[in-house]
Order: sequence, then structure tokens, then C-alpha cells
Amino acid sequence: MATLTYRDALNQALREEMQRDPNVFLMGEEVGVYQGAYKVSRGLLEEFGPQRVVDTPIAELGFAGIGVGAAMGGLRPVIEFMTWNFAVLALDQIVNSAAKMLYMSGGQIPMPIVFRGPNGAALQLSSQHSQAWESWLSHIPGLKVVAPATPADAKGLLKSAIRDNNPVIVLEGEMLYNLKGDVPDSEHIVPIGRADIKREGSDVTLVCHSKTLSVAVKAAEQLAEQNVSAEVLDLRSLRPLDEAAILESVTKTNRAVVVEEGWPHSGIGAQIVDLIQRDAFDELDAPVLRVTQADVPMPYNKVLERAAKASPEKVVAAARRVLYLE
Repeated sequence: MATLTYRDALNQALREEMQRDPNVFLMGEEVGVYQGAYKVSRGLLEEFGPQRVVDTPIAELGFAGIGVGAAMGGLRPVIEFMTWNFAVLALDQIVNSAAKMLYMSGGQIPMPIVFRGPNGAALQLSSQHSQAWESWLSHIPGLKVVAPATPADAKGLLKSAIRDNNPVIVLEGEMLYNLKGDVPDSEHIVPIGRADIKREGSDVTLVCHSKTLSVAVKAAEQLAEQNVSAEVLDLRSLRPLDEAAILESVTKTNRAVVVEEGWPHSGIGAQIVDLIQRDAFDELDAPVLRVTQADVPMPYNKVLERAAKASPEKVVAAARRVLYLE
């Protein structure tokens, strides 16, 4: 077991998969000579050369389309966006080509492609660089969407994504790249579509993913000081969603709070609430509550930005409400 940062775990996954399969290649802005905007591709150009680590112009639609064509031709491209905010420009290729090709070809044309990069807010990057993409992309049939919160899950899910014959979206938390954690030394694969309980509890389930895992864990620690046992369920995969894990946890605790980074309207949490009320309604002792970003473009001002984000204090307050403690 090695201790790695989130970025180094992703780097390790890319290196191992490129060593394992010569059809895997990485393409994106500054992934080669500069070694990635967040240094995820550090050392890969030297090891694999410019045909497999390809620097591109600032043209997201163009290089996403090249990736789709390469996947149709039998290669396994990994397309890096410097930030998912820039991927708005590539949505035509992601949504209208990658997501639909297998279906529209009657199963004749597989689409083994990964689109990855940092997602959501960092610190004071303002509205145009702080959007959380989960609900946008999870809405699309044909795409798989994962959002790892730990270095081990980042490595294991990226390896699974690269090996998958479907287009997979990997949403990397922009504030997680320096996060350190234990990563298994041996072949480490995390199956797509399987959630993980990061903290056992009995009184309330905190459903989270990506950067909100740390928010939920801190909230659970604060609740423990108030004699409340909170279970923290990390979704890891957003499409497909591990519905069984969600229902099992809520059936155990009888209460739930969903924590997400995105906006409230049509968010990931709305999907989870629908699942719980539909399939576990009789198990609930209180309505399911959501903690989200404020329903505004992300402010640049540091104080306003902090107020707009999900926080442990907001999660604790929601948990106390579903427990009828306030």
C-alpha cells in the first residue's frame, strides 16, 4: 500500500493502462510538454512519446471529435479537458456522437473513450470556471459518469473507465489533486456503478460524492460529538447509480441527507430523492433533505463563495432537522 496524492494516483492509472494496452493514448491541451495543467500527465510524454501523449490546440470541439473518430477506429483515447467548464464547447461530440454511436449503429460501433478533467469549484475562479457538471452529463443515455473522491478510487475508477467499451466521463474534483491517501500497490480496479460506505452509522445517511465526501465526513464527526451516528455513503459512480447501496443504507438509518456540489434545480440529489421516496418511502422517518450550492452563479468574492458552497455546518443542520432535533 502506497500513499499517493490524487493526481499521482491518476497518473499511475494512466501509465499502467498505457503500458498494458498500446491502443490507449492521451490527448488534450498541455498534456505533453507541460505535463498537464494539474500535472496529472507528468512523465508520460517521455515514456510513451508524442504519438500517444498528444498536445492539442485550444479547440475542445476539435480534439474531442478526433477522439471519437479514434475510438470508432479501434483505439482507446483518453481526452483531457483542462477544466470541464471548457467542455461546453465539446458537448456536440460528447452528447451527439460519443453517447449515441453504439445505439445508432445497432451495436456495431463500440465507443471506448474517456473524457476526463477537473470539475466544480476551486477557490475564487468565479462563475465561468466553477460549474459542477454531474447532473448535465448524467442526464445523457449512453454515457457513464464517475466522480472519485479519494486517490484509491481515482486510480481504480480511471482504470475501469479506460477498459470500458462505452464512453465514460471522469469528473475529478478540482480541489482534490493534492489530497493524499492509501492506494493499493497491486492491480487496483474499482467497478463502475458501485458506491462505498466511507463511515458506518445508524441514525442518518449522508449521501455524497467527489469533494462533498470531505464535507460529509466532517459533518459526521461533528454529529458524533452530539451523539448522532451518521453513515457516509460515497456514490463514486453517478451513472449507473448504485441504487441498492442507497436503499440499503436508508433502510438501516431511516433518514437521509444528500450533499452535492451542484445547483439544486434538477441536480443529482433530486434523482436520489426520487429513488428513495419511490422505493424506500415506508422506511423513512423524515423527509429527505438536500444540501447544495446556492442557486446562483458562483461568486468571486471569497466570503460569498464560501457562503454559496455546501459546508459541514449546513449538513449538520440538515441532519438535525431530519432527526427532529431542531
